[in-house]
Amino acid sequence: MKNIPVLHVCENSLAAAHEKALTALYQNGVRFRTQYDKPGDPLSLDCTMNITVLDPLAEPMIHKAFPGGIEDLREYVMELCGAKDHWVKNMNDPADTRWEYTYHGRLAGYGAWQEKRDGQSVRAGGFDINQIEHVIAKLVKQPFTRQAQMITWMPNIDLDCFDPPCLQSLWYRLMEDDEQPGTSWLNCNVRFRSNDAWGASFMNMFGFTLFNRDVIAAAIAQRTGRTIKLGRLNWQADSYHIYGKDIAEAKTRLFDRLAAGGSLADRAFEFSDEAIQEMYHEAEAAVRAKIAAYDATH
Repeated sequence: MKNIPVLHVCENSLAAAHEKALTALYQNGVRFRTQYDKPGDPLSLDCTMNITVLDPLAEPMIHKAFPGGIEDLREYVMELCGAKDHWVKNMNDPADTRWEYTYHGRLAGYGAWQEKRDGQSVRAGGFDINQIEHVIAKLVKQPFTRQAQMITWMPNIDLDCFDPPCLQSLWYRLMEDDEQPGTSWLNCNVRFRSNDAWGASFMNMFGFTLFNRDVIAAAIAQRTGRTIKLGRLNWQADSYHIYGKDIAEAKTRLFDRLAAGGSLADRAFEFSDEAIQEMYHEAEAAVRAKIAAYDATH
């Protein structure tokens, strides 16, 4: 085989799209080595994947087939909104073992991070760009612009980084609703260079759906007085993969269940369910305590 398969799925909800994408990968992906394999690990399953979610807020929204729970989803949404930006390490301190980056940090303060010059790490003075604010402002001024884009990749850092950002870009455009005056639909394209289909992809999609709703759409609505709803989410992953070490778990928890029959409702939660909402919002205190505990030791 000489070509990496390019797979396409389209579903109405996040949960349905996640399940269909995993199934397409399991059935049609190719085996690949990765730089993170340990001795004896099976080869991963890999493909290039394009997922279209027609209504990202449609129920059922939360698929059970991801290695986490409601508190983990809450933590990830908080992270995308900046709760862990201070966890990024000082690149001038070799003993600093904190993170290389956060997505929110790259989006809200692109260029404020360290850049490398002549082997030394220095502050990138005069190059601090809040891309989130610029995207919102562009869409407020000209909803049909094709320039409302945010990126994470910083070549001066990431080409030599052991674990560079998986998220590469977010692109937005507003579609005016002809049948509902005063209403626009926020369409979004997200591109990942590498997306762990079993271990991370669902949380990524869920997190950026709420980021789009609560940060981008809410700000546009507040500034324009228009109703801004979430339109389709298009998710492009250059490498959409299940690591070899995770294939057996994915088979047991999802693919064997699919073979046994049943409906999507049996394999998913409704995010709007009162019990799920209670768990989700109550999780914030535990997440903040977890962050504070990390802060105390790093």
